[in-house]
Amino acid sequence: MRRARSLLALKVDVDTLRGTREGVPRLARVFRRYGALATFLFSVGPDHTGRALRRVLRPGFLSKVARTSVLEHYGVRTLLYGTLLPGPHIGRSCVQELRRMRSEGFEVGLHAYDHVKWQDFVAARGEAWAHNELQRGIDAFVEVFGERPKVHGAAGWQMSEAAFELEGRAGFDYCSDTRGTHPFLPFVGGRSMAPPQLPTTLPTLDELIGIDGTTASSAAAQLLQMTSEPAAAGHVFTLHAEFEGMRLLEVLIRLIEGWIAQGYELVCMRQLFETIDAPLLPRHEVKAATISGRSGTLMTQGARV
Repeated sequence: MRRARSLLALKVDVDTLRGTREGVPRLARVFRRYGALATFLFSVGPDHTGRALRRVLRPGFLSKVARTSVLEHYGVRTLLYGTLLPGPHIGRSCVQELRRMRSEGFEVGLHAYDHVKWQDFVAARGEAWAHNELQRGIDAFVEVFGERPKVHGAAGWQMSEAAFELEGRAGFDYCSDTRGTHPFLPFVGGRSMAPPQLPTTLPTLDELIGIDGTTASSAAAQLLQMTSEPAAAGHVFTLHAEFEGMRLLEVLIRLIEGWIAQGYELVCMRQLFETIDAPLLPRHEVKAATISGRSGTLMTQGARV
């Protein structure tokens, strides 16, 4: 079994049609240039990005929009999808782009069917709603790739007790729905859940930029400082096709070069998963908590049980 201490897994969340068509190919070219692998988690249903404006009253949402220049990253057209413009179906519109990532050796998995819908409602809706949305995502993924997804990473790190239970029935090998420090078995609602979680261990660039005057360049420097000492269980870094695949691409290149200089092997999440003995992972509670630089609450790794 390989040691995981020098592995850093790149997890790419792809939320939009534009991110799929423009950001994903740019990221793939950079990863190939540096011999890096990554896991691409795709939204495979309608792009309803414009409906995210319903979050306007959520604490921290407007400040995040201002800090991260959402209009510049997403573009006007994307921000109208689902409101003034119909939301295009990403899976059906981008079949070749999606399949190309798998054929080029990247791991592919499910992010969501409707990214905005899952992120905004899963925590408040019941099991039937979660089952319907998750199954629609699985079905759309199968329509594109001809096989069921083996990894799921929830949109916006939003989950519910019912959603965790449904993941265990859906046949995922592992999931990445949480923020935390190391792989674990989720303990939700007073019981153990499957499959294991590979949480995002590092802040995202958009959570750092604009906080206390932090620029994109200094955000990269902060991240490299955090990874200056290898983590025993490796790291998972989440990036977005709409951010690092677009205007923040040069910042990502700086990060990649820095991580290689620090001695990390840049891998997909499955490679990290294959270094662990899943049945022997510690059990940890999953709880909703706030994360600096992000609005609302996210699913986080809690105390060991």
